[in-house]
Amino acid sequence: MTERLNSAQPYALGAFRIVVGLLFACHGARDLLGLFGGADGSGGAVETGTWPGWYAALIELVGGTLVLLGLGTRAAAFISSGAMAYAYFKVHQPEALWPIENSGEGAALYCWAMFLLVFTGSGALGLDRLVTKRSSANSGREAERAPVAA
Repeated sequence: MTERLNSAQPYALGAFRIVVGLLFACHGARDLLGLFGGADGSGGAVETGTWPGWYAALIELVGGTLVLLGLGTRAAAFISSGAMAYAYFKVHQPEALWPIENSGEGAALYCWAMFLLVFTGSGALGLDRLVTKRSSANSGREAERAPVAA
């Protein structure tokens, strides 16, 4: 049983990455573009350039999309995790100690989910794997063509 689960691990990780990235990108699209009811619940978007809301929404939309696609997953997840840590400690935590008391569950969960992806990478079904395969194939060809220097 364990062997079967271990062989499916890259696919489960890929599915996890896709779901987390999609939900994170939707959160950013809501605030930045006014989709899904908008930031104010009536289709409005966060005012351009306002700190920290507009920048957080931009990180959520771009970072979530990159994580969803599995492109630059580790870097996008690192920046996204940091943004959610900032959101938790600067916005939510001053209201109360526990996330359940300060409405910071989402920020805490996104922070830790993205932090996990920093260490695991994209898993299966990500564009990172295609880029890695192409670059390793190209570096092998370049090594064959490179002249030997004495």
